[in-house]
Amino acid sequence: MTHSEKPSYTKPSDAELRQRLSLEQYRITQQSGTERPFTGEYWDATAPGVYVDVVSNQPLFSSLDKFDSDCGWPSFSAPLEPSVVSEHHDSQYGMKRTEVRSSAADSHLGHVFEDGPLESGGLRYCINSAALRFIPLERLEAEGFGEYLTLFE
Repeated sequence: MTHSEKPSYTKPSDAELRQRLSLEQYRITQQSGTERPFTGEYWDATAPGVYVDVVSNQPLFSSLDKFDSDCGWPSFSAPLEPSVVSEHHDSQYGMKRTEVRSSAADSHLGHVFEDGPLESGGLRYCINSAALRFIPLERLEAEGFGEYLTLFE
């Protein structure tokens, strides 16, 4: 693959997902579930790196855009690129919210709200830890995400 080519991130079959994902990861990403606040692996993580979709490995968020919103879920002010997420109207449970899904695998990630840091655009992407896999800065190159190293220079 040349540097100008973008990798193709695809969604594995349901049978493969059921084998590869934990029950919680499957429930959240494939059945639009939500983990309990303050229980997910990344809600208070601060290490530098990139968060990818646990289903497709598509890069979604950077630790540089992560902030402490005290909501109990990982919160980001923006995705790595607007095209990596899609937004959908969600009126479940009598609430009016905007659901966020990964664009490549259509994984349920969480929701976006308009109460984020104003200096970063005012958005809060409230994301389930179980929908993410974290790639630490020192592993970006080895795991094929070297293009994101420049973000941390």
